[in-house]
Amino acid sequence: MHTDTTTGRPYAAASSSVPSSPSSLAAAPLSVPADGARAYVHGYSEREARRLGDQADTLARLLHGGTAYPPGSRVLEVGCGVGAQTVHLVNASPGAHIVAVDISGDSLAQARARVAAEAPGAPVEWHRADLFDLPFADAEFDHVFACFVLEHLADPAAALTALRRVLRPGGGITVIEGDHGSAFFHPDSSAARAAVQCLVRLQADAGGDSLIGRRLWPLLTTAGYRHVRVGPRTVYADAARPALARSFTLDTFTAMVESVRADALAAGLVTEADWDRGIAGLRRTAEEDGTFHYTFFKAEAVNGPV
Repeated sequence: MHTDTTTGRPYAAASSSVPSSPSSLAAAPLSVPADGARAYVHGYSEREARRLGDQADTLARLLHGGTAYPPGSRVLEVGCGVGAQTVHLVNASPGAHIVAVDISGDSLAQARARVAAEAPGAPVEWHRADLFDLPFADAEFDHVFACFVLEHLADPAAALTALRRVLRPGGGITVIEGDHGSAFFHPDSSAARAAVQCLVRLQADAGGDSLIGRRLWPLLTTAGYRHVRVGPRTVYADAARPALARSFTLDTFTAMVESVRADALAAGLVTEADWDRGIAGLRRTAEEDGTFHYTFFKAEAVNGPV
C-alpha cells in the first residue's frame, strides 16, 4: 500500500454516468432521489452547500494531510457531494485521474462548477450512480476515497464490501468520518449538548450514524480489508485561534447543528426555547474565554484477497 493520500444509501434508481462536457451535464437530470433528502440529514440547500465548502477548506490540512495519489493512478471518490473534497484531492494529486460519484445530479452539477472554478483543467470524470450499483468494471481503481459518506448509510459495512469490487487487489482505501460524541466544550451547557443530541437522533432515525468515527476499524476489518490503520484528527479552538473558532466552531459545527432545527422541532425532540438556548450555548464557546474540541477519524486500509 502506498502511504496515500454524502448520499449512497441503496436506491432502486438505475445508475447513469454524467458525461464530461458542460452541455451534457446541463442536460442531465438534476433532481435528488425521492428519499435523498431524508438520507442526507442536513438537506440539499444552498446554505448547506456553502457550509460543506467552508468545512472542507477549514479542515483541508487536517484531513487531507498525507493523502496524495501517484501520477497515472485511478482514484474513485465516492459520495463526492458538491465537490468540497474533490477540489483538495485534485490539488494534492495533480497527476491522478479522479472519478467522482454521487447519487444526486444536482450535487454533481455543483461539484463540477466548483472544480472548474477552483481547479480548472483538472482531469475529473463525473458519474451519477448508486454506491451499491457502481457502473465500473471489477478492480478498475487503484484507490478509493470516501469522506463523510458512511455516516449517512444504513449499512456501512455492506458499502465497504461493495467498494472492494471496483478496487484492485492491493489497492488502498481512505475513509474519513467524524464522531459527534467527541464534541466537548467550555463553558459546558446542557442545552448545547441536547441540541447536538438532536442531530445524533435525527441522523439515526434516517438510518445513519453520526458516531461512526469510532467504528471505522471494525467496519473495515469486517469488510475484508487488511493493514487497517485508524488515527484521530483533532480540532481544538480557543481564543488563541480566533480564525479556527470562527471557521470551525461557528461556521462548521454550529452551522451543521443549526441545519436540523426544523426537523428537531417537528419531531418534538426539543422545544423552540431550549433549541435557541442550545445554539446560543454552542456559539458561546467561540467567545474570548470559550474552548471547543472535536475529533475526526481517518482510516487507511488495503483491499485484501476476495
